[in-house]
Amino acid sequence: MRLIPIEYVKPNTILGKTLYTIDGRMLVKSGMVLTKRMIAKIKEINVLSLYIVDEYSSDEIVDIIKPELRQKAILTIKDAFFNINKITIADKFSKKSEVYFKNIQTMSEELMENILTNEDVLLSLVDIRSMDNYIYSHSVNVAIISMILGIALKLPKKKLEYLCMGALIHDIGKSFVPKKVLMTEEELTPEENILLEQHPRLGYNYLSDSYNLSANSKSVALQHHERPDGLGYPDGLCGDKISIFSKIVSIADAYDTLSSGRPNKRAMFPSDVLEYLMSNAGKMFDYDIVNTFCKVVVPFSNGTLVNLSNGDIAIVKETLPNFPLRPIVEILKSSKTNTIGEEINLIEELSIVITNIRYEM
Repeated sequence: MRLIPIEYVKPNTILGKTLYTIDGRMLVKSGMVLTKRMIAKIKEINVLSLYIVDEYSSDEIVDIIKPELRQKAILTIKDAFFNINKITIADKFSKKSEVYFKNIQTMSEELMENILTNEDVLLSLVDIRSMDNYIYSHSVNVAIISMILGIALKLPKKKLEYLCMGALIHDIGKSFVPKKVLMTEEELTPEENILLEQHPRLGYNYLSDSYNLSANSKSVALQHHERPDGLGYPDGLCGDKISIFSKIVSIADAYDTLSSGRPNKRAMFPSDVLEYLMSNAGKMFDYDIVNTFCKVVVPFSNGTLVNLSNGDIAIVKETLPNFPLRPIVEILKSSKTNTIGEEINLIEELSIVITNIRYEM
């Protein structure tokens, strides 16, 4: 099974992961053979990539959380974010508004339980999202990534609770930013950038005196765009003035954002995102936390077709902990025909690197 951009999906391709509509209904079940009409319909709902099963990659990629739980979490976040900016000031302090956050809290607990009972703590991007659902699925992804990172950092359970809840609501301030700014396919104007950069403050102000949430969770809404070098926003905090929860969510937020395609911008390869994080460690992101993150993320899932620096085409077979950019690969195509079918451990073959992911042979 491998993830490919929608423009590379051809008729008669087998769908590898079930596709859902924006409201959580099943649109196309995994295992279905995609027709030209079905592919066109999927494009209409702004899905930019799909998992497929083909002759090169038939192994299943298992999500770190149950697919039905992921969909439930997305709908819970959507329900809260969609309704929050409709709540009047009078309602803000009433039980009417509390229900949304109680639902998110319950969902946070379910996500935690599901992840903590999962023996596999390596992170691989497995969700298929629609751009129409982007903000909500992004919040869930950031929570999952943050939890995996928090576990790797050996945070105690109580702090993991603060982290998960904070990650789920980190973008709540975007409920108060005009939708045209959030969903534009054009470059933002300076004025629109100012509006967008207000979302951490807007979110924190909304949460600060209204809901029975931990101050640790609320701080994530305010600080997730702060940077160790002090060049972040909204307050230009640096170093230890930024909470560890916010530092973790900042990395998870960047990884998921850059790994996800947008209508006007193709997703970066996860390996390139990882290199971006490493190159900005100590400046944009906490150095030690980035180092830990690099040990638990899997940028090349099993079954990914890749180009190698020696000109060969290979398929990823296994990624070993602590070496995310140097998996074990099997040669599928080479000028040296005697090497086809051979497995190479890139940890040992230092002269060979993966140059990029490929979607067709």
